[in-house]
Amino acid sequence: MESSLREGAIPKEKVKLAQKYPLIVAETVGVTSPYQRLHWHDVLEINLIKSGTGHYIINGQSYQFQQGDIFLINSNDLHCAIESSDLVILVITFDPSWFIHGLRIDPELLSPFREMGRHFTNRLDRDHPQMNELQELLLELHQEHIQEQRSYATMVHSIMLRFLAIVNRGFRSDGIHRHDSGISEQQLEKMRQVIMVMEQHYAHPWTLEELASLVYLSPSRFSDLFKRSVGMPPLLYLIQIRLERAVTLLENGSMKVTDIALECGFRTLTNFNRLFKKHVGVTPKASRKHQC
Repeated sequence: MESSLREGAIPKEKVKLAQKYPLIVAETVGVTSPYQRLHWHDVLEINLIKSGTGHYIINGQSYQFQQGDIFLINSNDLHCAIESSDLVILVITFDPSWFIHGLRIDPELLSPFREMGRHFTNRLDRDHPQMNELQELLLELHQEHIQEQRSYATMVHSIMLRFLAIVNRGFRSDGIHRHDSGISEQQLEKMRQVIMVMEQHYAHPWTLEELASLVYLSPSRFSDLFKRSVGMPPLLYLIQIRLERAVTLLENGSMKVTDIALECGFRTLTNFNRLFKKHVGVTPKASRKHQC
């Protein structure tokens, strides 16, 4: 387990995009299980909150969101969304290389992502006078994408160019009030790598000391950095990984509940039942019956 971490493997989600149209547009209702956990990927992302409330955790900082908010998510941003109520998000995921020709004309086109934290923030200023224009552009892009009329890819590309140009021109700031979490990019990378190991080996009986040793930190220092990066203590995060795996096994298989508990790293059935009820809201048996 340690060897794969030492080799510098980065637990980054690889998003497959079409070569000629390297963009995915999707409307998500609520937050699906994988995106309730911290994750990161090799593409850029734009989110428009169409309805509902909740908050994002991005690189250790919490952002409340509401209808109309727009978020820019960079390729290495460690992030997750937490729903409070009635959440619908328009998610646009794209490969920055799609704009390589545009960069010849405007080298600053992707600055909102490249200069994130220095001149731009993940959540665009909701009180900015051009927010309505940006919202309308994203909704127009969504319609072009789903209708697939003649030359729709060109239309989508042109809308994206306009969106990025407006953000770069109007939302740049030289006086950003940065959230000082005390977490450097190097420290965030360490937390990413620990998360990778935890998710690959969730059934291992991890201790705080073992997890900290993976990145050569003291248990107290590691616990503090992890909590500020992820929003919860490392062992609680591990419990959530195990419970999500347990839910999947309950839904998709015929394994006995006792076997599922052991498979997911819980030492006793009593402990599994207690934690499952606490975090999921029902017992494992009730969850299986509900799915059936």
